[in-house]
Amino acid sequence: MAGSTSRPSDSRAGRISPDGTVGIIANPVSGRDVRRVAARGAVSTTEDKRNRIARAVIGAVTAGATRIVAMAEPFGIATGALTDLRIDAEIEIVDVGATVSPTDTIRAVEAMRARDVSVLVTLGGDGTNRTIAGVWPEATLVPMSTGTNNVFPSLTEPTVAGAAAGLMATGVVDAEACAPRSKLITVTSQDGTSRNGQPAGAWTEIALVDTVTIADDFVGNRMPADGARLRQVLVSRAHPASIGLSSLAGLLQPCSFDDDAGVLVECGPGGRPMRVALAPGLYRTVPVIDHRRVDLGEAVELGGPTVLSLDGDRERTIGPGASAIADVQRSGPRVVNVERALELGAAAGVFETSRAPTGDRALNEASKFHYHHVDGTPIRDCC
Repeated sequence: MAGSTSRPSDSRAGRISPDGTVGIIANPVSGRDVRRVAARGAVSTTEDKRNRIARAVIGAVTAGATRIVAMAEPFGIATGALTDLRIDAEIEIVDVGATVSPTDTIRAVEAMRARDVSVLVTLGGDGTNRTIAGVWPEATLVPMSTGTNNVFPSLTEPTVAGAAAGLMATGVVDAEACAPRSKLITVTSQDGTSRNGQPAGAWTEIALVDTVTIADDFVGNRMPADGARLRQVLVSRAHPASIGLSSLAGLLQPCSFDDDAGVLVECGPGGRPMRVALAPGLYRTVPVIDHRRVDLGEAVELGGPTVLSLDGDRERTIGPGASAIADVQRSGPRVVNVERALELGAAAGVFETSRAPTGDRALNEASKFHYHHVDGTPIRDCC
């Protein structure tokens, strides 16, 4: 079976040694949820996602990737993009029994990790990448945006994003040089809170960008937050030009990907009113009481009663008199700096035909497909 042989990890950071393998995870429902009813975010179609995946794979193979591992799902995004794409690489399609639910991404990431994928190209929003980080925090990602607010993934052209993934997967460029670890917000509680309305004991949750407490809200609410109900906004990064809850902190105290800190904003009645772009085409007023820098590892208490939002998804409640502790650490997935990776790849001569991994061969040579269930059982092979 393709990909059945394990390879050693890089002991410096638990990374898998590069062997030219790039994984593809595309969320079929990102860019299509109900939040577009209340705002003006663009809708990402299945055909658009297929096109983006095809461009990314072409870039990855051009830069030297020799093996592509992708997930099969009911919308046929990756499979549709790859089936008629004639590239000089081995393609493995993994069937994880997808049912268009959040667990699809979890199973896909587990399958990618089991197959020792060097780099993951993700197509989705902050929530998609948060799920990936929860399963595989040591992964190396090239996140491409399709979601609503998209602070974590970038709007980089997929062709060059894929090329950056290929350069990372083959070891032409080093993770220490252009793929630093991202920051991660960890939230823990030891007392009687609940998830989805059900009683729960101790729990831990993560967020890549923002953790927010919202008064008088409910778990599962997908609509943009009411600014007057925001209470605490803890972010790992913030910029005035971003969209979403982290943009509030960006207006007050910008914090970049590279800054070893986060920002906490306290909100509520009597605060200074600020206009914030909480969603595409949607400004709302938020009353700001105070804000401050939060050092890495510094404990922040989140008090109830409240609903806890993680990267825009309301997933837990904190009851009256209860609390949770949050902190920001640089313990998230590695994120490839596409521009830096391409600069290093160009300096190494990867894109000169005489020195390129693919030589002067045409990129439309027929590839070999391998279809497998998640447990490795072959489905079929075809040329």
